[in-house]
Amino acid sequence: MSRFSSDVEAANALAQTYKNLSSEISKVIIGQDEVVRFVLTCIFCQGHSLLVGVPGLAKTLLVNTIATALDLQFKRIQFTPDLMPSDIVGAETMDKERNFKFVKGPVFANIVLADEINRTPPKTQAALLESMQEYAVTIGGQQYELPKPFFVLATQNPIEQEGTYPLPEAQLDRFMFDIQLTYPSFSDEVEVVKATTTDEPRTVNKILSAEEILEYQHLVRRVPVPDNVIEYAVRLANKTRPHTAGASPMANDYLEWGAGPRASQFLILGAKCNALLNGKYSPDIEDVRAIAKPVLRHRIVRNFKAEAEGITIDALIEKLMD
Repeated sequence: MSRFSSDVEAANALAQTYKNLSSEISKVIIGQDEVVRFVLTCIFCQGHSLLVGVPGLAKTLLVNTIATALDLQFKRIQFTPDLMPSDIVGAETMDKERNFKFVKGPVFANIVLADEINRTPPKTQAALLESMQEYAVTIGGQQYELPKPFFVLATQNPIEQEGTYPLPEAQLDRFMFDIQLTYPSFSDEVEVVKATTTDEPRTVNKILSAEEILEYQHLVRRVPVPDNVIEYAVRLANKTRPHTAGASPMANDYLEWGAGPRASQFLILGAKCNALLNGKYSPDIEDVRAIAKPVLRHRIVRNFKAEAEGITIDALIEKLMD
């Protein structure tokens, strides 16, 4: 049963809730407004996020703070080379009566932080595939539903290549957004140092409940989208696919391969949510452009020519949008 008399009322409530969430999270997370917005967009779209940034940019603290503000159960899995699939999903054990019993792993939470996901071999990374796609885990032929809402927020360190395993393309494609964290500005860093070197605790109030998040997720799906916006998103995804009918000349020159249909779906879902957070009731092309980089950057692969010429993925996406 909805708390709102109409979708317009619900949309207005979501825009206000987003403002409240942002101000609450900014008590702890300073100067990462765009990152926070992308993570919340992902959550309201029922997607998963990959957070990529050098150590010390508060990636773990960010996820923990968001989980607190959303009043969700939070579990952190530290990915290491010796981590086993059963350490993530759980395992069947024998109890005192010699009966098999399933002991749930840390994946059974609302928000799962997969910390440094590229530090574990592909076999263990694959343990997350079913949970991210089906929102369930299968052990011994028995399927176990995960709690709802369910999100995987994975962190990845881009600089240490030793002892890391690249994420398989199939797994990367399951992440709605690839969110890049950059160094804070000088003034933000001054604020961070002031806030973190005193004895005053910083508390975050709970703004949303699990039921309200699920309600907003359904609202995002119901947002109407004009045909020209859908066609723009599909054309943009098509442009990234080298040597196909809709390919951009730039994709033919600089890309090894492009984004699949999931990119088109996530471009529209993300645009719907972006519109709602801005207080609009329907997305336009600007909303697609606003979320194009995090949707596309982990779905397209540069070729040797692009790497040799130092052309970044983000620069390619900007040119494809033009």
